[in-house]
Amino acid sequence: MDASQLRALQAPLKARYREDPASALHRFRAEGVLLPGRPSVRVETGFARYDAGLHPKAGGDGTEACSGDLLLESLVACAGVTFNAVASAMAVPWRSVKVVVEGEGDFRGTLGVARDAPVGITDIRLRFEVESPASDEQLASLLALTERYCVIFQTLRTPPRVAAQVVRSGS
Repeated sequence: MDASQLRALQAPLKARYREDPASALHRFRAEGVLLPGRPSVRVETGFARYDAGLHPKAGGDGTEACSGDLLLESLVACAGVTFNAVASAMAVPWRSVKVVVEGEGDFRGTLGVARDAPVGITDIRLRFEVESPASDEQLASLLALTERYCVIFQTLRTPPRVAAQVVRSGS
């Protein structure tokens, strides 16, 4: 897709959102059902169905998706789509781009082995391995705009308010 095609695709959306800001709001949603007999959850989306379970470093056998990997994969997906769209809008050519995300986690925190060990992924790094005739300045601008407009990158950079609750179901 070139810059004019992208603009044509997004122009009606931008116009509607300027006219009616509430129409730009969207509630994202995900859900899963716990699987009996093992520490796993079945996640079903419009795009995939998979079981998520414990990482092998937390006692899993490696046959189920790990939520830490899924988090990083969502950053790969969002950053990759954003980078591609921004490159189109800026008319920055590329021959190949590989999106790589890495982060560390200390399972002593998750397993309650060491109180001083954090629970969660720390030090997430996003890298684009680019083969492109673009200048260093163009690539720097492309990276800055990708960071600015990538939903998952910005969500991780400035975490939202998060709340949890238990609600009894009707069954």
